[in-house]
Amino acid sequence: MRGIARLARELGVSTATVSRALNGNPNVNEETRRKVLETAQRLGYAANQAARSLAQGVTHSVGFMIELDPESTTSTDYFFMGVVEGMQAILAAHGLDLLVLPCVKSQDTFTFLQRFVSRGAVDGLILAETRRIDRRIDLLQSSGLPFVTLGRSDSGGNHSWIDLDFEGVMATAVERLVRFGHRRIAVTLPSNDANYGAIFAQAYRDNLARHGLELDEGLVFSTRRQEDDGDSIVDGLLDRPDPATAIILFYEVTAIGIYRRLAERGLKPGRDLSIIGFRGEESVRFLMPQVTCFQMSLHDLGTAAACALLAQMPSTAPAFSSKVVQSRVPLSLMPGESDGPALQSG
Repeated sequence: MRGIARLARELGVSTATVSRALNGNPNVNEETRRKVLETAQRLGYAANQAARSLAQGVTHSVGFMIELDPESTTSTDYFFMGVVEGMQAILAAHGLDLLVLPCVKSQDTFTFLQRFVSRGAVDGLILAETRRIDRRIDLLQSSGLPFVTLGRSDSGGNHSWIDLDFEGVMATAVERLVRFGHRRIAVTLPSNDANYGAIFAQAYRDNLARHGLELDEGLVFSTRRQEDDGDSIVDGLLDRPDPATAIILFYEVTAIGIYRRLAERGLKPGRDLSIIGFRGEESVRFLMPQVTCFQMSLHDLGTAAACALLAQMPSTAPAFSSKVVQSRVPLSLMPGESDGPALQSG
């Protein structure tokens, strides 16, 4: 308050008048406001933004909670970096800062989020990697803090979420492989407990059934986001009385290990085993033959999440027509040479 007090003495007005003028209070007449602003500029006054935000009950910032684990942070293609870029572009245009809130795997995610909510540290929050039952969503709803989730959940009821179209990806992949003559189609699923794995798994089951194909749990593999998991998958797929002829990968980086093991066995991707990856990752761009995969704009995903949040925040909501947004972002198939017609037995 020493800066405001100095301005008040210089102008011969109260500190309350100076404070109202600096904060754009309409009850201050224009002549007084002009004098306050001119004097503030002449004396080099800089407002204490933290104190101003506290007084206004806003922080002008949005939190983005993510979970960190060694698999993702050591990757050369960290998914959320592209998403953050899209979020920041939209939020900055509305005078909001984006604060990334990283929670390491050793921490309890509920307690971590509860701490930020109770402190009033942000004006809104984007929550990534939802679970099917997610207490964090219930916490956010009960707090009244505007929020959006990157991912669906059975928790929270009618809240805003943005997710990838996992169902559309699986429908396209299975249909393509069936059209190539494949009947034994395997899949890899993430080993973590994020809800996207369950969605991907259900879409796999549904699309096998849609094409009249029997579900074989022996063709469902749980993998980490590591290339080494691909080595053992090949043996598990092919060393069976009824080997699989195709596989759909959740983590495309698994293709590196699969390619390596196929080469060790004298086999070729796209001929002896068809492979379709979920998302085109930087780490497999130079694999030959080129991996058939799906592509999307991470920037657009981040933009969609930011806009869905702005639609709920009091200061920006009037500019948006819909308050609750529930949207699946589509992905486009990028054909490569890693899949093709199934080899005919006999």
